[in-house]
Amino acid sequence: MRVDKYLKVSRLIKRRTIAKEVCDRGLVSINGRVAKAGVDVKPGDIVEISLGRRRLKVEVCMLAESMPAKLVSQMYKILEDRKIGNDDQEDYL
Repeated sequence: MRVDKYLKVSRLIKRRTIAKEVCDRGLVSINGRVAKAGVDVKPGDIVEISLGRRRLKVEVCMLAESMPAKLVSQMYKILEDRKIGNDDQEDYL
């Protein structure tokens, strides 16, 4: 399954067009490698998403073409979910 579709079906990102944009901007990685929207994702993969100050890292547990909202948490396991504040950002000076 394409990563942009997985992000939409799992409701990690609400719309597929937004998921595609996020992927195409290089803000999504799979197993440590930057992933474009068309890259396939499979169970066991580690997906990292950077949105603004939020960093989300999940393990893909299952794939499905559609999923009821109350069951989407079965599609992934959250490994890390943190907000990056000014104190956590690297100093580039």
